[in-house]
Amino acid sequence: MTSTPVRRAGTAPVPSAGADPAARTVGQRLDAATAGRPGPLVVVDLDALEANAGDVLRRAGGMPVRVASKSVRVRHVLEEVLARPGFAGVMAYAAAEARWLVAHGVHDVLLGYPTVDAVAIDAVAADPAAADAVTFMVDDVAQADLLAVAARRHGRTLRVCLDVDASLRLGRGPFTVHLGVRRSPVRTPAQAAALAVEVEARGPLAVRGVMFYEAQVAGLPDTSFAVRAVKAASVRELAVRRAAVVDAVADALGHPLELVNSGGTGSIEVSAAAPAVTEVTAGSGLFVPTLFDGYRAFRPRPAAYVGLDVVRIPGDGWATVFGGGYVASGPATPTRLPRPVWPEGLRLAPREGAGEVQTPLRVPARADLRVGDRVWFRHAKAGEVMERFAEVHLVRGDRVEATVPTYRGEGVCVG
Repeated sequence: MTSTPVRRAGTAPVPSAGADPAARTVGQRLDAATAGRPGPLVVVDLDALEANAGDVLRRAGGMPVRVASKSVRVRHVLEEVLARPGFAGVMAYAAAEARWLVAHGVHDVLLGYPTVDAVAIDAVAADPAAADAVTFMVDDVAQADLLAVAARRHGRTLRVCLDVDASLRLGRGPFTVHLGVRRSPVRTPAQAAALAVEVEARGPLAVRGVMFYEAQVAGLPDTSFAVRAVKAASVRELAVRRAAVVDAVADALGHPLELVNSGGTGSIEVSAAAPAVTEVTAGSGLFVPTLFDGYRAFRPRPAAYVGLDVVRIPGDGWATVFGGGYVASGPATPTRLPRPVWPEGLRLAPREGAGEVQTPLRVPARADLRVGDRVWFRHAKAGEVMERFAEVHLVRGDRVEATVPTYRGEGVCVG
């Protein structure tokens, strides 16, 4: 019985002459940078990250950009991005996370989602710095009631933002078609104005602004003419309704709103140019996961990769790597699976997918994978994969410039 030749983990086979030059360069650089470091591991290509950050700012056209922390989940990266002029504040996803970020120097944190975590709410209200820096999201008076209890207990005024539905609805009555995500029950100017009044009537709560997340525009790739038509119709409808909501809420409260947040990585340009908007949000555009490969608005520069090592060769045309079960949230479809990108031509096995402990891969005849080689994957979503690792290696060129903790590495696993 012949044994398979073994390469040292982190080295790569010589690429074939027909391999894509850009992919070959990335793969070789990452192999060289992480040689001798055991997999599984996660890296961020700093050159790509910085280029993506510059592209986000260019597309925003001078509009302040709030960074969505759920799409990053590495405090060091958040701080580096926020240090660039044009980025301002963080959109957090949990109240405990928001307070933690404030403790580490972030002075403006908008919670992107409502919370019923009474313990975390109370901790924010008890902390003067956090109470001044955090804006809570609500779309129901029940959420406001929890905030009001904590605000009264600690004698503080908590800031609030209203989440307004940004989906597109076509038709009427039972024939209505809902295009977008299921988020806020608040949709019309009258509903938003009524909620604003009820929130402030509950005690020491101050409505600071409103948020609209047009997921059917920001989170939907330009895959067909029909998709592009839906996105264009949604942009037109929301521009009118958003301005009307802002006016109605301001009139009901008797003062202008200081915060009107909108957009996401896929809709930065249109949101930044829309009437009434004061800031846009982006996060996935920094790492550019596979779900963002199909957009026409920007050039995808993948910045985050997962490296897994080949541990066995089960047969001709196959290689098995250790780890890999980093499946993204959302509908259970192949689009949520991690994608092997280097060496070129590798494919997941349809009946096994990405495994909890090991992942078999179909290997093209031209590839020369051996035990000990490293395979590079991209995740379907941006920040989620960071929850699976305690640290991330920041790569510049062909070397690791720094190794920093993820949220998980700092003990912040809040969602």
